[in-house]
Amino acid sequence: MSKHLEMREICDLHQKRLFQIAYGVTRDYYLAQDVVQEALIKAYKHLDSVADPAKLGAWLASITTRTAIDFLRKEKKTREKVDGYTELENVYAVMAQNVEKEAEANELQAKIYQYLNSLSPEQKQLFLLKMKDGLKEREIAEILEMNPNTVKTRLYRMRKQLKELLAEQDTAS
Repeated sequence: MSKHLEMREICDLHQKRLFQIAYGVTRDYYLAQDVVQEALIKAYKHLDSVADPAKLGAWLASITTRTAIDFLRKEKKTREKVDGYTELENVYAVMAQNVEKEAEANELQAKIYQYLNSLSPEQKQLFLLKMKDGLKEREIAEILEMNPNTVKTRLYRMRKQLKELLAEQDTAS
């Protein structure tokens, strides 16, 4: 009897059991089919090493189990690599967004400095006490010895001018 006919009989007799073993390990129908096919190829290559035909089923089960475990390891490594590439792509995307945001922030900061340089020394001092130091109008009025309502009005006008300037430049770009 040829090796080819023997293998067909082996497949017919053991394929269902081998599939159950492979599915039990992989929990994936299609992967289990691949495992059985690979296990049968391995068995075919080493069929002459089986001394006791009575132990053929156990030998095939062992090959199938090891093959299924190998498939899972290989799949896990592949999944980890794919996940790693996906994470790397996400990092690059975040970095690109950060660079873009940083560029926008730098542009905005330049516009604010440009506006500050256009102010008189008194206006600049008033603006910086409010924006940089975070003081309240009443505190600024005490420091600069001004009327609190005057401080409030000047700050309102400066904020309005700055908003208009930024709005003009946003529509221009």
